Amino acid sequence: MTILLLILTACGAPSATVSNAPATTESPQRTLVVSFRGEPPSLAFKPLIVVDGTVRGPIPFFNASLDALDERGVAYPYLADSLVQLDTPSWQVFPDGRMETRYHLRPDLTWHDGTPLASDDFVFAWHVYATPALGHATSPPLAFMDEVLASDPRTIVIRWSQPFADAMVLNDTFQALPRHLLQQPFQELDASAFVNLPYWTTQYVGLGAYKLDRWEPGAYIEASAFDGHAVGRAKIDRMKIVFIADSNTALANILAGEVHYVGDFVFGDEQAATLEDQWRATRGGVVLYAQTTLRVTLAQLRPEYATPAAQLDVRVRRALAHGIDAVTANEVLNRGRGLVTPSLTSPNVHFYPEIDAVISKYPFNPQQAHQLMEEAGFARGGDGFFKSNDGSPLDFGIWFTSSAKNEQENAVIVDSLRKTGFDASPRIFSAAQLADGQALALTPGLQTRGHSRPLLDYSSDQIPRSENRWRGGDRGGWVSPAYDRTLAEFNTSLDRSDRIRLTGELERIFTGEVPAIPNWFSPNVTAHVAALTGPVARQDPQTTAGTLRIHEWAWRSN
Repeated sequence: MTILLLILTACGAPSATVSNAPATTESPQRTLVVSFRGEPPSLAFKPLIVVDGTVRGPIPFFNASLDALDERGVAYPYLADSLVQLDTPSWQVFPDGRMETRYHLRPDLTWHDGTPLASDDFVFAWHVYATPALGHATSPPLAFMDEVLASDPRTIVIRWSQPFADAMVLNDTFQALPRHLLQQPFQELDASAFVNLPYWTTQYVGLGAYKLDRWEPGAYIEASAFDGHAVGRAKIDRMKIVFIADSNTALANILAGEVHYVGDFVFGDEQAATLEDQWRATRGGVVLYAQTTLRVTLAQLRPEYATPAAQLDVRVRRALAHGIDAVTANEVLNRGRGLVTPSLTSPNVHFYPEIDAVISKYPFNPQQAHQLMEEAGFARGGDGFFKSNDGSPLDFGIWFTSSAKNEQENAVIVDSLRKTGFDASPRIFSAAQLADGQALALTPGLQTRGHSRPLLDYSSDQIPRSENRWRGGDRGGWVSPAYDRTLAEFNTSLDRSDRIRLTGELERIFTGEVPAIPNWFSPNVTAHVAALTGPVARQDPQTTAGTLRIHEWAWRSN
């Protein structure tokens, strides 16, 4: 969901940093080779498989939505022929609070297999995603959709249970599904069997710029340009997608010309610096930076799983926040290219002064951390670490997803906390844990993670639990009735000034209770060879895909 879309019309978004304008070079082989950190469990925008949210990779290549956002967070029509507009027949709000939006599809659209796309495919998708057993029914925007109808083969009508500002741009939150392929199995199979159909992986049929030709699990995906793409055929005919989690391996591949584009969450500061140094003389490529990924340290707040139990005390969480030296960490991790933040909202948005005026802040201050811990009943022992009254240690495990950048981030945070007096230690999620939503949700200590829609993630309906197949962004299980009420009001308000005010109130509640500690917006580093044109750096955190307008990418002519 594109939260804050109505109030982000003039964001002062972070600019991309481009390293060395590319020189004219010979085009490499016709097939574009792109590399991503991890292999996706599905090619769908809304996979029915629990997955670590950072592994998005090639998904936008194979999908198209009714509308989309560019790198600046500006909306444009995609499958639809125009955007919905408030107080027009395309977007009506009724006296009882319900809404209705209408989308008219571009003519002659087809699925990758040549079957015509129809409004009934969106109706069918709504029935699928609204099925509770499949895990998305309580998540926005599905939770607010009363009904989806097809008034004619090209017109989709969505009826909403309440005013919902993010209906303005659905982007990747609501996609069509091919009724001709999935309707019969949806009717005949149970949820488990339906989720595991090969359609979602090796037999995927979508609407994006590229269609799936071959998927060798664990190795690569091959794709070709789709002639029927809604906004034009891709300029590059063929693509090979490889999965390289190790940053140094990815670096060697792009420097050797074996890979032409490396996507999000692979390169860190060290690799970016190496690329800049090596390409400076040869003008061999471009390094792009985008301050778009919020990194937080969140606490486990389910009493039965919180270890140590001290993290249930808000004074301890505030002390932990004071114990993280985010400014120094940003210099060490990002060469200062990240954006340190005391809030979930990016400090670059144009209305940030109104947020800044109401939030609680926890700058690095060991003395303040010590005072808060003493108020909570903890004292430092002979080893310099805080102990319980009975002298038992407080062991704070800091969990993270394995990658070179995450390991470095975790080490910096652990070191900062230990110097402040917290007995912190690194803990790595195993591959099995990452694939298990329950394991992620019930992690006993603290964990570092990224967010793409943080204000939404901390509502209580986003708590992962068995009823929603352990999906949701509120992994720590934080419950705040005041936050839920404010978010509900935010979601039903269409007035720009009200939404800014309510954003401030959400931030005030969140930063007061500190269910998670906002650290910084990391600069997502992507890179491409000089022979390739088209990749851009995202400038707005709400733009989730790093591979924007892939159909416009092209080989540089001699």
